[in-house]
Amino acid sequence: MQLIDWLMVFGYFGVLAVVVTGTLRKRKIRSGEDLFLGGRSVGWLAIGASLFAANIGSEHLVGLAGAGASAGLSQAHWEFNSWIIVGMAWIFLPFYYKSGVSTMPEFIGRRFGERARWLLTLVSLAAYVLTKIAVTVFAGAVFFQTMMPELQLVVGDVTITSFWLGAVLTVVLAGIYSSVGGLSAVVYTDVVQTVVILVGTLSVTGFSLYYLGHSGVVLPDGQAAQSMSDGWQVLKQTIVSSGAAERFSLFHPLTHPTFPWLGVMVASLVSGCWYWCTDQFIVQRTLAAKDLTNARRGVLFGSLLRFTPVFLFIVPGMLGFALWQNHVSIGGVEFGRQMTMLVDGVRAIDGDKVFPTLVQSVLPVGFRGIVVAGMVAALMSSMASLFNSVSTLFTMDVFLKLRPDAGQKTVVLVGRCTTVVMTCLGLLWLPVVKLITSGGLYEYLQNVQSFLAPPIVAVFLAGLFWKRANLAGSITGLAGGFALGIGKLVLKAACSSADGWIGAAARFNDYYFSGVLFVLSAIFVALASLATQVPDASRLGGLNYFCLDEAFKKENRASWNWVDVCASAFVVALVVTAYIYFCNWLGGAA
Repeated sequence: MQLIDWLMVFGYFGVLAVVVTGTLRKRKIRSGEDLFLGGRSVGWLAIGASLFAANIGSEHLVGLAGAGASAGLSQAHWEFNSWIIVGMAWIFLPFYYKSGVSTMPEFIGRRFGERARWLLTLVSLAAYVLTKIAVTVFAGAVFFQTMMPELQLVVGDVTITSFWLGAVLTVVLAGIYSSVGGLSAVVYTDVVQTVVILVGTLSVTGFSLYYLGHSGVVLPDGQAAQSMSDGWQVLKQTIVSSGAAERFSLFHPLTHPTFPWLGVMVASLVSGCWYWCTDQFIVQRTLAAKDLTNARRGVLFGSLLRFTPVFLFIVPGMLGFALWQNHVSIGGVEFGRQMTMLVDGVRAIDGDKVFPTLVQSVLPVGFRGIVVAGMVAALMSSMASLFNSVSTLFTMDVFLKLRPDAGQKTVVLVGRCTTVVMTCLGLLWLPVVKLITSGGLYEYLQNVQSFLAPPIVAVFLAGLFWKRANLAGSITGLAGGFALGIGKLVLKAACSSADGWIGAAARFNDYYFSGVLFVLSAIFVALASLATQVPDASRLGGLNYFCLDEAFKKENRASWNWVDVCASAFVVALVVTAYIYFCNWLGGAA
């Protein structure tokens, strides 16, 4: 990090401060709606950028790039789910927006009953600690540890390393502007952070291709690589020649121990539906829109941006593998020596260090500062968004249920205090994350989500598309599904080496388990609903597809036109094109 790099980072913080200050001047935080939903006044551009920036956390820069370096395109299915977001815009969003709810548990409470609302709230809060808070902070800490190992603080006999300094500093800063400015500050700073993230990560991809393309590696035609376009050919050739073609492919056999294609497709579909269509962390941004038209277009814009992570993170990870495999020298230093490790005596790559190493090695002065700013932007954006979502869930679905007569000042205070508590819980979980991420940070994230998502998706789909689903069905589906999911998580962590059926259950493929858990959760919902009384039809208006009045249908139809249809078709076409290309992208590369 040179002076100009630090100037880039400080410049980013300066712009952030200006945006937060401007947001506060424009809208004062006087009520819970101002703090949690930005006064429902946000436009589509800010919503789309916020969806992207909130989703692109440090776990992508570290974990997803690491997955690309160690497993190629195996994790790309979760990144190609832009079409699921299109489904959110057309299927789920009208119900959420027109119901006027502030949280997803509140929607479930209206559809089924308050007990279902309580259960979903508590599980959602626990899931945020297990996944989003801990993983985001951990990935940011790894980045700081790799990028700035010299950053230390000595207090007496105790030395605080850059791992903990980076984690705590960014969390505190994100917490400050999230709690002070509310969702408005989060959303409008996300516009800036989206630009920084895109510019920073694209520069890593570009310079990595440049160095790989000028590495002098001999191509199949006998010519030495000498251009950026040759870099892509070198990447494919390296993957094939190193024997990693099967490992780096998009689809794997059904018997693959980690990424069987059917299990991956089902798990990515279920997790994607949960995350993009039912999770408070994401949906809350759409509820802040000034109208349904802006909400839908914001989601569609976000789905377009969501298509990019494969090229922003997975591809750089694979490029890092190729640079490492070919022992490419950059600036007189062999690339990747610090990310080499021995596994059973065999030289292997430490995937979670690939992206920070690329930033250190391939980027010139100035660009390195942009990427570090982008890393901080990704970390702070995800954390700030998470803080706002957690405080919304706790305040609206727990505190106000216990204290319905609380004033707006009290609501705002409780929302801000919640941020502090959840952050501390996430930091306490960090050591556990370090112990159980042996398969890679991003794989840990997807595994845990695949254990928690299926029952939530089953209940939401039943609520929207089956009039017979009732309170008993929702509680049975959520409780039964969560119990099975947590049971699998415990077995995986503690009994993977055990014998007998316990060991077999612990080793059962996580992604196949996600599909099985979804089916079982749906069965729980159906059986419990059919065994109990029929729900009151008068309560289902505007909450179920078969109970819509003409006013709802008319207003929904007026909220979209040909622009929204074309945008949706374009995003779906991009996803289909990507699948077609990457299905056989290594063909002929030998």
